[in-house]
Amino acid sequence: MPFLKISPVNFRNLNNETIDLSAKEVFFTGENGQGKSNLLEALYYSSYGSSFRTHNDNELIKNGENSMSVRSMFREESGSTHMTAIVISNKTKKIEKDGKTLYDRKDLINTMPCVLYNHDDLDFVIGSPERKRFFIDQTLSMHDVMYIDTTRRYKRVLKNRNISLKEKKYSLLESYDIQLVQYGLEIQQKRKTSIFQFNEIFGKLYENVTGIDGVKINYVPSWQSENSNIPSVNEVLDEILKKREAEKIMCTTMSGPHRDRINFIRKGVPFVPKASTGQRRLIALILRTAQAIFYHQVTNKKPVLLMDDVLLELDPDKRQKVTSLLPEYDQLFCTFLNGEPYERYKKSSTKVYKIEKGGWTLTQ
Repeated sequence: MPFLKISPVNFRNLNNETIDLSAKEVFFTGENGQGKSNLLEALYYSSYGSSFRTHNDNELIKNGENSMSVRSMFREESGSTHMTAIVISNKTKKIEKDGKTLYDRKDLINTMPCVLYNHDDLDFVIGSPERKRFFIDQTLSMHDVMYIDTTRRYKRVLKNRNISLKEKKYSLLESYDIQLVQYGLEIQQKRKTSIFQFNEIFGKLYENVTGIDGVKINYVPSWQSENSNIPSVNEVLDEILKKREAEKIMCTTMSGPHRDRINFIRKGVPFVPKASTGQRRLIALILRTAQAIFYHQVTNKKPVLLMDDVLLELDPDKRQKVTSLLPEYDQLFCTFLNGEPYERYKKSSTKVYKIEKGGWTLTQ
């Protein structure tokens, strides 16, 4: 059966041996701080050109060095093989795919689709509105490159508009208003459509694992129409104009997709405030599973799953249910602490590596 083969050639131990990551399931075990998550981070970096642990690329460089690189090879289900290389040297990042330089990170994103499960996903449930919006935007960006362009344009207009408010250059606002509404309504429409589709997956998964029905994502856009449809351009322009004096005082844009709200409800009532810690953690896990399924449905491509110690806090029954509901994937990479019962989840072909001090030993 064809599946992605990922083999970052820079993963070498002290004997200069390259780790083989071509199995369909690969598990990494070991104590904290030994380098398990570094392997997942490198795979994620190969996929998105950014880290899930830091926004500062220079923090990825080993102490005492001035450069780093992540080079990977992978094969699509169609059989096409691709090589990527990301090099950071002298505070400059260069991305290549199949020997060609990419000048925009978005051109890398759809090449090797990774869905990452990690502890910070809890922010999508109990974190700031910004973090919740990030999850929805990431879900869309994984398959819709045009959405990336639209959000970039919106953020650029928003930044310039806020500068005009702070510098009291009010004559520029009318021009920025039109652009803000144009891009903002496009974002709002895509968020609304995707969340409607996403809820069809998410609610069923959560009920299967917990037995609790009716839990769903509630999208509350900043710009609303009386009939609950997407408002017209003129309706939003009128709303913005009503806020003009308040914005001049606050020196910031007070409405738009950057102020959209995303919550979890059950039967019309907020669910998270009364949910237990375990229920909140399950929401985060199931969000990622739903993201992977959603991606597969939209693109017909199987994602690569990266699971970073996320089963640790679940009881055995919940672990079994969560793993049984994982979508079809091209590959699965998991990290486990020593003593965790990873044997329950492995298959006959699964490769298990013990990670210690940045090196590894193939145990199974």
